[in-house]
Order: sequence, then C-alpha cells, then structure tokens
Amino acid sequence: MKADTIPLPEADADLLAQCDVMTYRSGGKGGQNVNKVETAVRLRHRPSGVTAASQKERSQSQNKRSALESLRRKIEALNYRAPKRIKTKVPRSVKMGILDGKKRRSEKKRSRARIRAEE
Repeated sequence: MKADTIPLPEADADLLAQCDVMTYRSGGKGGQNVNKVETAVRLRHRPSGVTAASQKERSQSQNKRSALESLRRKIEALNYRAPKRIKTKVPRSVKMGILDGKKRRSEKKRSRARIRAEE
C-alpha cells in the first residue's frame, strides 16, 4: 500500500467502527415518521475526515448502508492515482512531414513578398 493512501477496510462493520455516526431528523418525503424519528445519518471517517450523509430512505439502517457506500466511493476516489505517462518517441517520418510543411509554408510566404529591384 502506498504511504499517501487512506486505508479502507473490506468489511462494512470495520469501516463503520472507524466512523463517527450522527443521526438527525431528515424532513421531506416519509410523512410523520421522518419528522419525529431521527432517520437521516451522517458518517465522518475519523482517519481521513471525509463525511457522507444519507436521508433519502425512511429507515435509519437503510440510510446508514447508503451513507457507507457513499463514504467508500469518496475514499476510493481520494485513493485513486492516475498511472504514470510513458513518453513515446516521435517517429522520423512524422518529424520529416512537419519540416516539409514548414518548408512549403515558407516558400508560399516568400513568393508573396515584393520583388526588390537590385542595384
């Protein structure tokens, strides 16, 4: 494992043990249930400080599962490192084509210049 990555446990229970769980009333769809009961869940991952919240379901356990999935996606996105680019050599034929185009362009521009009367 790289030094700058955030360790991410495989099991949801282990990941939940690393988190602070906060519940609150969500509001919105769900009627009186969501107005009275703390169904919304916010998770804060202590080692990294990343937070994830969910309030779209009527049940706290479903929201906790959804927040865990969201937290896992966020941490995986933080851990992603783009692969190093391998430089490739420009083929000789391409270099010659570029130089050919430059020669043609310079000839075209040189032909547009005024002809000077030589003394």
